[in-house]
Amino acid sequence: MLLFFEIFFVTLEMKKEIIQKHDGGMRVTDIAREYGRNPSTIGTILKMREKILATDAAKGVTRIVKNRPAVLEEVEKLLLIWIEEKQRAGDTVSEAVICEKAKALHADLIREQPGTSAEPEVFKASRGWFDRFKTRSGIHSVVRHGEAASSDVPAAEDFAAEFLELVKTEGYVPQQVFNCDETGLFWKRMPKRTFITQEESRLPGHKPMKDRLTLIFCANASGNLKIKPLLVYHSENPRAFKRHKIDKERLSVMWRSNSKAWVTRVLFVDWVNLAFGPAVKQYLLDNDLPLKALLLMDNAPAHPKGLEVDLLEEFSFINIMFLPPNTTPLLQPMDQQVIANFKKLYTKELFRRCFEVTDCTTITLQEFWKDHFDIVTCLKMVNTAWKGISQRNLNCAWRSLWPDCVAPSDSDAPESTVVQDIVALGRTMGLEVTEEDVCELVEGHDDELTTMELVELQAEAAQEQASLEEEEATEERLSSERLRDICLKIWLHWKENPYISTKFMVQR
Repeated sequence: MLLFFEIFFVTLEMKKEIIQKHDGGMRVTDIAREYGRNPSTIGTILKMREKILATDAAKGVTRIVKNRPAVLEEVEKLLLIWIEEKQRAGDTVSEAVICEKAKALHADLIREQPGTSAEPEVFKASRGWFDRFKTRSGIHSVVRHGEAASSDVPAAEDFAAEFLELVKTEGYVPQQVFNCDETGLFWKRMPKRTFITQEESRLPGHKPMKDRLTLIFCANASGNLKIKPLLVYHSENPRAFKRHKIDKERLSVMWRSNSKAWVTRVLFVDWVNLAFGPAVKQYLLDNDLPLKALLLMDNAPAHPKGLEVDLLEEFSFINIMFLPPNTTPLLQPMDQQVIANFKKLYTKELFRRCFEVTDCTTITLQEFWKDHFDIVTCLKMVNTAWKGISQRNLNCAWRSLWPDCVAPSDSDAPESTVVQDIVALGRTMGLEVTEEDVCELVEGHDDELTTMELVELQAEAAQEQASLEEEEATEERLSSERLRDICLKIWLHWKENPYISTKFMVQR
């Protein structure tokens, strides 16, 4: 039996928040009430103020141990990011898997250090280290024994029966049942063996992680209603938006941002209330269908249990159903070639645009890639690719879970040879690309992040945080300067007119 554990500690990040709030004038008792802690605990944290503020650790770390090797600190920072990535994807990680990943990260970091010996230092990632790591970091929902489970066929079969019973009992029709799923997209990634990729990887300042975004796709089982996708990027206002005068409210996606380009609970609830709910309600009314709907989704961290509580009152007709863990590859409709086909169509559109540039202009492929291919171009391609997903494709994706809702067809053969089209376009441009290369690229969007990509992600998050702190400091400084100017004007005015009341002067 799998044993789950959850540890609740005051994290280092939380300690810094407590200190910051106390510095801002908040009382100890109020802080203790807000964080659900004993006032003596808050007092102890405040006494350690200098030590805590001087400590640099990964987000989530609760305790810092003296004299620990710097490389081990770095391993744990990257490991926390990796665990977040796995949990965001709905994967359950075990103690054994975490320890193996820690050893791999340590080996990679040692290898990257200048002057590393032929036989690098061995890090064993022992049980004792793991126990101390989980104490420092407060990680939870980790499988204590055994490997993380693979696809759970019995659970999938049980859920399919439960789902069909619910559909029958509630009287849902395919138009009323929806599935949503998120996926990562490296929007500037080309097949590995193309020369543009080889050159791009050598460009100074190239940041492959900045080319990552996350999308949520959603459609109903009949396949005739696609919901506006949610897109999460690392920047709220990219430079290309200003250059192209983009109005985010008029985009074909719902645009949101955070430093890691992840879908969070807040962003997901936002999308449900602002995009999914209104579109479904209008669709049901337009088609004279009963005002009820079912949203099926996996148990990723961004998909909160009890989501119905966060729905606006006008969308109370929406019910939520969660897939069991480790069943999404078997049952999740969006995982049944819908998202994969979207990525193939996106790649085809990318190659088509590259071909148009080289065929119709004097711009070289390298120049287009470096100076003209921006996030605005990407958004147009995302829109084209999502439109290219057919009603038949969306409907057939429910065959494993709800076979009776799939409309009959003369043939289940692929609707188009998208991969062959990509290869043909590539060869027209002189790129040596094969069908295997394209399939590897499509699957590679969901590959586990490499050590260097984790390092980049951590650095970008730190840079984003530094920028936010700098902006806040600037705003605070401007506010202080403004207040000083007001006080100076009041004093000068009072000096000239000592009999005018201060209250009158402030009102003026």
